Amino acid sequence: MHGYEVKTSLEASKIADVIVTVTGNRHVVDVHHFDAMKDGVVLANAGHFDVEINLVELENISTTVNRIREHVDSYDYKGKEILVLGEGRLVNLAAATGHPASVMDMSFANQALASEWIKDNYKDLENKVYTLPKAVDQKIAATKLKLMGGQLEVLTEDQVLYLDSWEFGTS
Repeated sequence: MHGYEVKTSLEASKIADVIVTVTGNRHVVDVHHFDAMKDGVVLANAGHFDVEINLVELENISTTVNRIREHVDSYDYKGKEILVLGEGRLVNLAAATGHPASVMDMSFANQALASEWIKDNYKDLENKVYTLPKAVDQKIAATKLKLMGGQLEVLTEDQVLYLDSWEFGTS
């Protein structure tokens, strides 16, 4: 693991200088984490909306909240400073320039081709969530790779069989 340690979020909160949430879950940084944090810790969310850091409780318990510069709020929490970037919203959108175009074009391509797939298959679809067919994802990836000047290695039939099976290499 190259020197990395696996810890609970509470244990990591005790030693972290910077904490970035990326879970997509609610209140993954909460009061017990704030209590454990060092003075001057920086908090950011890159996971989901503004729910990962419990900012309501942080603000309720803090003595003061000050905007110290654009996209940086300082919370005086029980005598220590906790810095929150981008108001706890997705930091790459709230305090930066957002997703790079090279990411967004693939996302939009997925949405467009998914819409086309639904249009072509709607008669056979039930009212439920579907995973986009692998062939559509592969088409998008291959197109993007080609536009970037890359080349795709084509797997042999033997390699495909191996990757699709758990039968090999386990004896």
